[in-house]
Amino acid sequence: MQNPQRTTVRGPTFIRLLARLANVDAPQSNPSLPDRLSQWLSWAHAIALSTALDSGPSAVVSGAPTFDSAVEEECARVHGSLVQAIAGDRDVGFAGAAVDYKIFRQRYLTRQRAMTAATGNLRGRLRDMLAQTSADMARLAEVDAVMELALSPREQQLLATVPALLGEHFERLRQAEQTLDAATPGAWLDTFRNDMQSVLLAELDVRFQPVEGLLAALRTS
Repeated sequence: MQNPQRTTVRGPTFIRLLARLANVDAPQSNPSLPDRLSQWLSWAHAIALSTALDSGPSAVVSGAPTFDSAVEEECARVHGSLVQAIAGDRDVGFAGAAVDYKIFRQRYLTRQRAMTAATGNLRGRLRDMLAQTSADMARLAEVDAVMELALSPREQQLLATVPALLGEHFERLRQAEQTLDAATPGAWLDTFRNDMQSVLLAELDVRFQPVEGLLAALRTS
C-alpha cells in the first residue's frame, strides 16, 4: 500500500512552515483579493477606505519629518535587533532534565509583542513622512492607516494561534523522541528550537511587509 501524498503547500514561507509543522494541507484555492478583503472589512472600514481613496489633496505641514538614508538605516537596525533577539532564544536552557513548553511559549509571546511594537512605531513614522511628500502619497498614507486599523485585529487574532500550534508540535516531537537517533539524546529539542526560530523569523518578515512597502513608496516620492 502506498501512503497518500500530501499536497505541496504554496504561498509565503510563514504559511508553508506552519502547514508543515501542523502536518496539514493548506487550501490551494486562491480567492481574489477583493473577495478576501470583503470577508475581513466591515462596512465602516469599507466606507473609511472609500473616503481615503476619494479624498482630496492634503496640505503639507511645515517642519514635518523628512525621509533620508538615516531613516532606512533605523529600519534596518530595528529589524536586525529583532533578528538577534530571536537568534538568542535558540540557546534557551533548562535546569536538569526539566523541559517545559511554557518557557518557549512565553518567549514566543515576548518576541511577538516586540515585533508588534517595533513595526507599529516604524509604520506610523513612515506614514507621517509619506503624507508630506505629495497629494498622491498622502492618499496612499491614509489608505495604509485605514488598512492597518481594519486588518490589524484580524492579523493579531491569527498570529495569536501560532504559540498553540508550536505547543502541539513540541509535544509530538517529545513523544516521538524514541524514533530519533539514539546516539543524540535530546535531538528532538534541538529540532524544535530550530523550527521555532524559523517560524519567528518568517513571522517577522510578514510583519515587516507594510514597513517595506512604505519604504519603497518613500524612495520613489
